[in-house]
Amino acid sequence: MASVRALVVAGNGTNCERETAFACLSAGAERADIVPIWDLLAGEARLGDYNFLLLPGGFMDGDDLGSARAAANRYRRARIAGSERRLLDDLGEFVSRDTLVLGICNGFQLMVKLGLLPEPRRLEQRVTLTFNDSGRFEDRWVAMACDPKSPCVFTRGIERLELPVRHGEGKLLAAPGVLEDLGLRNLVPLRYLDPATGRPTEEYPANPNGSPDGAAGLCDESGRIFGLMPHPECFLHRTHHPRWTRLPDLPEEGAGLRIFRNAVSALR
Repeated sequence: MASVRALVVAGNGTNCERETAFACLSAGAERADIVPIWDLLAGEARLGDYNFLLLPGGFMDGDDLGSARAAANRYRRARIAGSERRLLDDLGEFVSRDTLVLGICNGFQLMVKLGLLPEPRRLEQRVTLTFNDSGRFEDRWVAMACDPKSPCVFTRGIERLELPVRHGEGKLLAAPGVLEDLGLRNLVPLRYLDPATGRPTEEYPANPNGSPDGAAGLCDESGRIFGLMPHPECFLHRTHHPRWTRLPDLPEEGAGLRIFRNAVSALR
C-alpha cells in the first residue's frame, strides 16, 4: 500500500495551509508537510519527495497583477538554488508521474495561470480566472453538482456538495469554444447549482462569480489534477456548516473531507 506524502505550499500570502494540511491528515495521509515556497527555491525541500501537491487558498503576493499572476511568474522564472532548474521544471516532472495535484481558490488561480489546467503536458495558459460579475469579493456558501462522467478522482462517488467560496476573481474565462469543449470532454467536474431547479446556473448568487454554465472547477484528462474555487478544507466537520444547529441530520463528517479521502484512496 502506497504511503501518501502531501506537500502543502505556503508563503507570500497563502492563508489556508493549516486547514489544508489538517484535511490531508484527517483523510488518512501519512504526511502533510507545510513548506514555504522559498524552501523549495532554496533547495531545502523537493517536490520529488512527495506524491500529493496541494496549492491552498489565500492571496499570493496580494494578487498584484491579477490573482496569482506574480506567483505564476515566480514558478516560471525563479531558479532553484545551485541549479538552472525552475520550479516549473520540477512541477512538470511531478505531474508526469503517478501523482495528484489539488489547487483550491488562489491555488486554482495559480494552476490556470501556469497552464497546469486544463492541459498539464503543454503548460501553456488556455483559460483564466477573472473578476466576479458582482464586482466584489464573495464570501458565501454555494451548492454544486459533480459530473458523474468526469475522470476527476477527487469527485468520484460525490453527487452534490455544499461548500463556502471566498474570492474576488473566480469567473472562468477562455477563448470562444474552449469551455464548451472542456464540458463535452467532462473536464468540468463541478458546477454551481440553482437550489430551486437543481440545475447548473449562471445566475447570482447561486453562481457567485458568473462562470459560464456554472463551472466551479476543472480537471485534466487523467483526472489527477483538479482545481476548484470553493474551499473543501473549510467543511471537515458538521460544526463548520453555518446552519449545523438547525440541521440535526447533518453527518458528523463535513462534505469537503470526501474530496481529500478520494485523493488518498487514489494514491493508495
